[in-house]
Amino acid sequence: MKKIKQKTRKGAARRFKITGSGKVMRRVQNQRHLQRNKSKKAKRNYRVMVEVKGKWAKKAKQMMGLA
Repeated sequence: MKKIKQKTRKGAARRFKITGSGKVMRRVQNQRHLQRNKSKKAKRNYRVMVEVKGKWAKKAKQMMGLA
């Protein structure tokens, strides 16, 4: 009998990236639209990836089949 494999939750796979060291990274919010009223500094800060910590990182890894 074949072993049942866990499926990846594709929404989580698109939203999160796992680094080589195992950290879970995500994009910063507030960068889709309404950028006209935001400062250059704020818009520049939206371009970076930030780390997901705690139970949310564990949850994201589980959804991606890595925990």
